[in-house]
Amino acid sequence: MKISDLIQSTFTTNEEAEMMKKIDKASPIEGFTERQQVIIEQLVRKSLVSKFKMGSTVMVVKNGETRK
Repeated sequence: MKISDLIQSTFTTNEEAEMMKKIDKASPIEGFTERQQVIIEQLVRKSLVSKFKMGSTVMVVKNGETRK
């Protein structure tokens, strides 16, 4: 079984699902409100979103998507 198969069956709340729709490309986490950042942290813990550092900026991107 692949990790992507496991991720697809992960439970998400309505707020998390809405946030997943908003993250369409690599975005700076500072561009989100404090509440949205909390939801993003929850998605990171569920391995649905990844955080990475680009220079001094922390970026977030959906897992399973290529960075452009």
